[in-house]
Amino acid sequence: MRCSNCGAEIPDDVNFCSRCGSEVFRNLDDFLTVTTPNLPGYKVTKILGVVTGIAPRTANIFGKLVAGFESMLGGEITAFMRELEKARFEAIRRAQRKAVDLGANAIIGLDLETSDLGLQLGILVISATGTAVVVERDTS
Repeated sequence: MRCSNCGAEIPDDVNFCSRCGSEVFRNLDDFLTVTTPNLPGYKVTKILGVVTGIAPRTANIFGKLVAGFESMLGGEITAFMRELEKARFEAIRRAQRKAVDLGANAIIGLDLETSDLGLQLGILVISATGTAVVVERDTS
């Protein structure tokens, strides 16, 4: 299996990528996750409840140094962009894992939010919240 975040090869018996530290989730390839309140072509047969995944992230010291230089020049700050992408992915995967644990095969109404913890530490939190549901293909 390969890490969906950085592409590194991951042994079957580990839960975190040794290269980037991302949590590894298996068997979520067919899990449906949408920001819309419904899934075209599917009908919701059971609502299981709200699920949330949270991923706090910060750039390492090198990333902060690069970000400092990039902010002086203007434009996109790539060091933080990578961390935000990792955090978004992890937050969604954590919400999906909680939904699977409830017996869901989909999340509808997914909402992504970003916040800063303050504290002058550069810690950003990405949260992914949605409704865990069971869906079936609509054959009508």
